[in-house]
Amino acid sequence: MENSANFFDKVYAVAKQIPYGRVTSYGAIAKYLGTARSARMVGWAMNASHNNPTVPAHRVVNRKGLLTGKHHFDGTNLMQQLLESEGITIKENKIQKFNAVFWDPNTELPAYSK
Repeated sequence: MENSANFFDKVYAVAKQIPYGRVTSYGAIAKYLGTARSARMVGWAMNASHNNPTVPAHRVVNRKGLLTGKHHFDGTNLMQQLLESEGITIKENKIQKFNAVFWDPNTELPAYSK
């Protein structure tokens, strides 16, 4: 696989385009980048981005809308609080009406070219 730092930068470029009040999944970003089986690496990239306030890592969740990355944020419920501040409803660590707030880079962005 390509250099992970380079991959992380590509992940961040996609994440920065997630609109306010919307979320996407690790897998959707991986698929967009042409690496559909690397959702876990997208998660690692999101975890590594916490020192970069320009990357909205709180807007990336698992494919079912679960806040699986929340334990990587400072504070007990920071990820949930950030999402709720954008108008997203969360109950028991799961985004409610997930399909309504889901943003798919595969349909929202121009085709990715390597």
